[in-house]
Amino acid sequence: MTEGAMLAPHATPTLSPGRVTVVLRILVLSTFVVLLNETIMVNAIPRLMREFEVTAAAAGWLSTAFMLTMAVVIPVTGWFLQRVTTRTAFGLAMALFLAGTALAAAAPAFPVLLAARVIQAGGTAVMMPLLMTTLMTLVPPHDRGRVMGNITLVISVAPALGPAVSGVLLHLGTWRLLFLAVLPIAGAMAVFGQRKLVNVGEPQAGPIDWLSVPLAAAGFGALVYGLSGLGAGVEASAVVSPEVTTLVGAVLVGLFTWRQLALQRSSTPLLDLRALAYRHFSVALGLMCLSFMALMGAFILLPIYLQEVCGLTSLQTGLLLIPGGLTMGLLGPQVGKLYDRLGAPRLVVPGAALTALCLALFALMGEQTSPWLVLAVHVALSAGMAFVFTPVFTSGLSVLPPPLYPHGSAILGSLQQVAAAAGTALVISVMSGRAATAAADGADPTDALATGIQWGFGIGAVLGGLTVLVALLVRTPPVPQQPVAPEAQDEDGTTTDKTAPTPTQ
Repeated sequence: MTEGAMLAPHATPTLSPGRVTVVLRILVLSTFVVLLNETIMVNAIPRLMREFEVTAAAAGWLSTAFMLTMAVVIPVTGWFLQRVTTRTAFGLAMALFLAGTALAAAAPAFPVLLAARVIQAGGTAVMMPLLMTTLMTLVPPHDRGRVMGNITLVISVAPALGPAVSGVLLHLGTWRLLFLAVLPIAGAMAVFGQRKLVNVGEPQAGPIDWLSVPLAAAGFGALVYGLSGLGAGVEASAVVSPEVTTLVGAVLVGLFTWRQLALQRSSTPLLDLRALAYRHFSVALGLMCLSFMALMGAFILLPIYLQEVCGLTSLQTGLLLIPGGLTMGLLGPQVGKLYDRLGAPRLVVPGAALTALCLALFALMGEQTSPWLVLAVHVALSAGMAFVFTPVFTSGLSVLPPPLYPHGSAILGSLQQVAAAAGTALVISVMSGRAATAAADGADPTDALATGIQWGFGIGAVLGGLTVLVALLVRTPPVPQQPVAPEAQDEDGTTTDKTAPTPTQ
């Protein structure tokens, strides 16, 4: 396929507003279910360690393997979503998730449970790019902020609810309830979705570059695994040091990038990097990466601080963090509406500034800080992030032409995983190092840990400051006026988008 053919606009189905709402609602609810499962294992680690007689490091692989699988699969989704129908992609994603969930619920041994988490993650990795691509295809530019705001509600609330839901279910009975409770809900969504979902766009047949697949899998997998190892401090137990693994991953990702650039000139790349030629998208991507580094670092440090320094239980910690997730989710639709009226800069810059301020306040907290103050700052942090994420996702993807929607979504998803791992590694490494130094200077374990956590939040505040600087570069991409013929009928009846922006925008 030539470059021109690759970027040629493809037909978009004409659906009634009610039908569009049904399609998006199915995908949003299904994505909520699979994302909820991403963080549902957090509180179950101690119980699983006892039941399967594994170490904390081994049990931690239930989360690490999930993240690694996401990092490996997401780069391939850009190619995959262009070559299968919407119903096929949805059916495969939900089938993988259901199979993994059922296997996890019945897992007789730890390796089986670990394999089940990998299968679950494979389905989850397809759902997010599928949702984003479908939204960008069906929703007109002037209404994307509002719809993206509704999706932000799901993306933010589901992971935030995971620890609290797991705490309640573990209180009621066995850890298998974590999967048994999700299984019927996911099954119902899969059946309903297959009955009501319609295909969006036309699949484009094309070859796959088989060299790119292992480069992407090994590169992104090694990079995320190495960064995770740096944060976990596994140098002594690892066969290959995290530093070497991270370096190898970075080199392989570099080779993968070079391969995609070469394929763009003569064939079909696995992940089309021409999306990066669009300035609005590149700026949004940089801002998203910095924001995720800061946010994931805070999300990792807060439970440690609340439980090990403040003395809260895991259930209390989960319940205390729920209001923040709900705040981000409930603000999402309102921020989306404001985006449609005010554009991105007026929302992103104040949101980034509020985020940096809250991270700085966390860095000042110690053993005597009231949990209620922590709750208030966490809610404010979540509000700041709501004013960043919805405009960033909307403005970044809106500038791309339709054929690049799947690839833009895949690039965002891939770098989210890398940014999350990098942010976690950075703050945990700083926390561990400063805690060790404080302990060596004579501080008791709790004081030493509190000092380390303060330094970790300080690093988050620095990342927040960088986010503010990048936010100043954000612009609202031009939106075609409606209904001034953004679409025109060709002689053969095909609908063609006449307003697709050029890479210079």
